[in-house]
Amino acid sequence: MSIYTRTGDDGETGLFGGGRVSKGHPRVAAYGEVDELNSAIGVSIACAPDDFEAAALEAIQRDLFAIGGQLATPDPRKVAKAMRKAELSDTRIAELEAAIDHADGELPPLDAFILPGGTAKAAALHFARAVCRRAERQVVAMAGQDPVPHDIIVYLNRLSDLLFTWARLANHRAHVADRNW
Repeated sequence: MSIYTRTGDDGETGLFGGGRVSKGHPRVAAYGEVDELNSAIGVSIACAPDDFEAAALEAIQRDLFAIGGQLATPDPRKVAKAMRKAELSDTRIAELEAAIDHADGELPPLDAFILPGGTAKAAALHFARAVCRRAERQVVAMAGQDPVPHDIIVYLNRLSDLLFTWARLANHRAHVADRNW
């Protein structure tokens, strides 16, 4: 099987469960932003230290694939069996919140806006946070036209908070101070 199909050469793409839309459609933009977020998290995983929240970051990547699958499916009933793999568990948001609280307990209080950066790991997590915010905005924009499960928006909102907190934690553990604005 070839990686190229030529079916998108006219600026359209196929949706999961059938149908074709413009590659400029808000649905395509939303799952494209989530895909970029997944890649940005992959970059953060690749930065040293390799073991920094590695299992949790990989679990988030799997969640993002599930979210992308949901966003790429205008009619989940048509592909209900396949969509079971793309379900986002109710406990995932609570797990993100617990991870934020745990990391925050290790950090000095935040009393100013901080500049993104520091170690390569922290900078990559800050970048992933910014991509996450953009993905969230695009999903919210899509929700103005097509139904989006509310948990996806909540998940992305919470994930950006977690990525910010982990960026601070990566610097803290490396003894690199936050740089205030």
